[in-house]
Amino acid sequence: MGSMSIKNRYESLNTADRVAVVTGASAGIGASAAEFLAADGWHVVLAARREDKLHEVAARIENEGGTASVLPLDVTDQNSIDSFAKQLKEITGGKLDLLVNNAGGARGLDSVLDANSDDWRWMYETNVMGTLQVTRALFDLLKATDAPQVINVVSMAGRAAYRGGAGYNAAKFGETALTDVMRMEFAEYGVRVCQLDPGRVATDFSLNRFKGDEEKAAAVYADVLNLVADDMGETVRWLASRPRHMDVETILIKPLDQV
Repeated sequence: MGSMSIKNRYESLNTADRVAVVTGASAGIGASAAEFLAADGWHVVLAARREDKLHEVAARIENEGGTASVLPLDVTDQNSIDSFAKQLKEITGGKLDLLVNNAGGARGLDSVLDANSDDWRWMYETNVMGTLQVTRALFDLLKATDAPQVINVVSMAGRAAYRGGAGYNAAKFGETALTDVMRMEFAEYGVRVCQLDPGRVATDFSLNRFKGDEEKAAAVYADVLNLVADDMGETVRWLASRPRHMDVETILIKPLDQV
């Protein structure tokens, strides 16, 4: 290395003027990831169903000197996905460097024998089919850039089953398998695929899981250590700045008392 300083020995990807799509960007991990990416110079396209919340995230980004666009998206609706892809091309001129598949969620904590079939279908449609359909719709834009990347925000629930979690476990195990195959099949196009698995993160996740029951949701995070959305947002930012020769396959991050 000679006299080269440690600061100059390693060069991250130049993220200025690159375009990222973040699904599920209206709150929690998705909103945080979008804000961290924008602070790193990315133009972030915010995607979710709650357009009003997306505009709030966009305002925070712009107040910090970043740039963002808002496009409504329901990852379970093919018509919504097709419309999103068309509008994205118009906004970015067909440019897309990074796709963060963050949209997902859980419903209920029922046992297998008490399983609500509608909740199971929703979890599969959102976590597995949503990731598939959005990635497929945007893939031609991704593979046309010089350092394309997909980051799937999955869950430690895609690695380890737990009582009451069968529906969510099944969906996240499915998304994990999908991500593994994406990595194999996309490598020939130069598209890197990373899976980010959060452990317990204090967000609206549990509130949504328990359909607005604040007492049940609060109990999940009471008297334990919890990660926060920014822990994941910063991790997405780091992954997105890795140089094009580096493929980070999986990252599992948990609070210390969950190891």
